[in-house]
Amino acid sequence: MKVLVCFGTRPEAIKMAPLYHQLRSNSFFEVKLCVTAQHRKMLDQVLGFFEIVPDYDLDLMKANQTLNGLSATILSEMDNVLMTENPNIVLVHGDTTTSSMVALAAFHRGIRVGHVEAGLRTYDKKAPFPEEINRQLTGRIADFHFAPTSLAKNNLLNEGVSEKNILVTGNTVIDALLWTKSKLESNFINNQIEDLKFLQQKQFILVTGHRRESFGEGFVSFCKALLKIVEETNVTIVFPVHLNPNVQEPVYKALGNNKNIHLLEPVEYPVMVWLMQHCSLIISDSGGIQEEAPTFKKHILVTREVSERPEGVETGFSTLVGTNKDLIVENALYYLKNGFSPLNENPYGEGDASEKIVIYLEKNL
Repeated sequence: MKVLVCFGTRPEAIKMAPLYHQLRSNSFFEVKLCVTAQHRKMLDQVLGFFEIVPDYDLDLMKANQTLNGLSATILSEMDNVLMTENPNIVLVHGDTTTSSMVALAAFHRGIRVGHVEAGLRTYDKKAPFPEEINRQLTGRIADFHFAPTSLAKNNLLNEGVSEKNILVTGNTVIDALLWTKSKLESNFINNQIEDLKFLQQKQFILVTGHRRESFGEGFVSFCKALLKIVEETNVTIVFPVHLNPNVQEPVYKALGNNKNIHLLEPVEYPVMVWLMQHCSLIISDSGGIQEEAPTFKKHILVTREVSERPEGVETGFSTLVGTNKDLIVENALYYLKNGFSPLNENPYGEGDASEKIVIYLEKNL
């Protein structure tokens, strides 16, 4: 049974890596991997760490490319891959332009689609943009839906998806996280982690940000909040800055000269896991971090107005603050002073999602 796994960004690669290896360990499947390289440098970091070599690398990243241009190129290039391989099923992940366009290309060729991390919704097509519509489009095309939570499953049921085509799995990012944690606890050595170990003697906040809906004034307000936090506390901020110019320019302009704020190039995945383990608080708009941080009992201030991951809010791991300066500062000061003692386990899974997906596919293909 031939399976074509497709992804294009760093977050997809992290979340699909354990599933890719789980599929390859099962002789029932012939596995091929195609990366669009919608992200290039950040994707390559993950491929190296998880010891993955793609069968197809479309290398589609271009500076400042438009979503329409990228979408058209993915559709065109994927058609050649699908025609060559003619897989029984294509597996895509989440909410990227790669996932939605690969799913559409497969549909056009009559090839079944499995959607990993299916069913997440905000029902606001502008938040996150364009991810919400990407996810809904992929959900309409998919034949098999691997939902990380019961809430995600219910979203799909409410949209008319047959229950027999839905499997609640937990999130594969927890599989990747636990694998990485285990590697960090062994003899794994990373030079950047060694350079950052001075942070273990400090109270520090881990910060990330990349969402399009925050470009412009949102990021300006967000940066003002970070400056206010370090002004009022002895805390250090560690901020791996996304490569998008719409993030880099306002962040380096506002924060580049503050001695208590460490701006880093995008870090490798094991470095990010290490930072999550050792930080006091996280401020981020990342979906993956919302899912990962609860494993380490960390609280996340989510710099978004709405999240398609409400389970974290409901279980107390996440607080939605948007890019509102006052809300970010108020909540950050509260958690820095009072700490965080969660009453719940990670609502996004236990680390066996990939195994569940592979068992399901073997039974149903």
